[in-house]
Amino acid sequence: MPAARPKQLPATTAPSRHVYDVIVLGSQLGGALAAVMLAKRGYGVLLVEHDGTGPGYEHGGYCLPYAPFIAPSLKTMSAVEEAFAEVGLAAELQRQQQPHVPELQLVMPRHRVDLHADATRRGAEFAREFGGEGERILTDLAASTHQHEPSDAFFKEAPPLPPDGLLEAWNLKRAKGRHPGLETDLRLAGADAPSRLLRGLRPFSVHLDNPSSALARTRPLSQVLQTPWRYPGGRDGLRKLLFERLQELGGDLLSPSNTDTYVVEELVFDGSRFSAVKLLRSDTLYRASCLVSATDAGALRRLMTGRKKHRGLSDQLDQSTIKSFLFAVNWVVPETALPRGMGELVVLDTEDSELGALLVQVLPARSAEGKEDSSLRVVCAGGFVPASVRDLGEGYLEALAQRIDGHLDTLMPFTQGKRLLRSAPYLDASAVRGSRLMPHPHYLIDAEAHLGVSGLKQQTPTKNLLLAGREVLPGLGLEGELLAGVRATRLIQEMLKKRPVLKR
Repeated sequence: MPAARPKQLPATTAPSRHVYDVIVLGSQLGGALAAVMLAKRGYGVLLVEHDGTGPGYEHGGYCLPYAPFIAPSLKTMSAVEEAFAEVGLAAELQRQQQPHVPELQLVMPRHRVDLHADATRRGAEFAREFGGEGERILTDLAASTHQHEPSDAFFKEAPPLPPDGLLEAWNLKRAKGRHPGLETDLRLAGADAPSRLLRGLRPFSVHLDNPSSALARTRPLSQVLQTPWRYPGGRDGLRKLLFERLQELGGDLLSPSNTDTYVVEELVFDGSRFSAVKLLRSDTLYRASCLVSATDAGALRRLMTGRKKHRGLSDQLDQSTIKSFLFAVNWVVPETALPRGMGELVVLDTEDSELGALLVQVLPARSAEGKEDSSLRVVCAGGFVPASVRDLGEGYLEALAQRIDGHLDTLMPFTQGKRLLRSAPYLDASAVRGSRLMPHPHYLIDAEAHLGVSGLKQQTPTKNLLLAGREVLPGLGLEGELLAGVRATRLIQEMLKKRPVLKR
């Protein structure tokens, strides 16, 4: 099979203006949401995608996902829903989100159960597989799907999380005291096989390495279990929706979709303050009063020259370490070769101590040009592996991919001899820059974890540089990523002291 090749880059369409109120650096969703909210409120915004993934990667004539992706329903993230409503995207997002069919399927060595939306069918499945024990498991599961609700009111108050300084820490402590539901651990705690496998979804719902607090262990998983939604195009589709809205509101965008100069080479400082970004292969400086970083700490650190002059910021970024990442394999197969009854979203118990549970997502196959082929499917399977495997060489990564292949062969025996393509992003997306190959990392943060979910502080020693990436609230997963963008918007407004003018 031919190696992946880069897509033809479009001609440069750089913005004509070079001075903004805010530059957002990076492709993470918190930054994208902040950019849209600020543009909506009348600020001049430039988003430089820098580490963007685009719509996927091309291999063998297909556009393939970097990893499986599940999103909680917008209604389970009330503060985020309000932000999307403000920028005019809530209705569209809710319209485009779709449940998998069945909503979730659990595959274990001796059992397979479908979690249908219909309670009667779900009960029949568990009774068939687990007898009287099935009713108890279903009761725990039903309770777990609502366990995020007691903490909803806390997040609607927009708490200072993570807090910056003693006053914010005190305000956070007071807010925590008003919401005892933050300390409730997951109801789904049984040692039975389906409960353990359902808890295996937790790594796919957070960005924190081995979360230990009740809030991090319960809220993100509860949200996903209520309805594990599929968004067209996955994470990249959600990002595209935000980018399009940004441009509709008059914001500027530098991304692989509209220019070949979207990679930042260097951050420029004026003394202790951020001043501008310099792009690779360009002498143009884009200046702004503030910078919002929505890229990983390591990527931001590499853009800082003269790190001794910015020791405080450098030390803050050094608090974050990537411990593991989601390693995925894609198969392109005929739709007719999939086993009858196989769900669109499967949690597979591999009994593999290194891979753990695999998340398997069945998606429409798309050509490199984005056209869907109704006769073909992409089966995307991913599991978390230690970040250190990146240093073990391509041979080890290929062996990892083959282990996932083996589990897929067992799950889908009738695809043997009918597979049209096998592709692993880490091996076959050869034109892709490094950080794109970790669409879902887990972090270890060497800082106080407030409520067990917070990571890097949003405010930095460089006063006009804020963080709005997934390392800010890694224990809250996708919700945390987006909440970081919402709070960054408020902090930028306070910093610029401009009266916002809402745009339609």
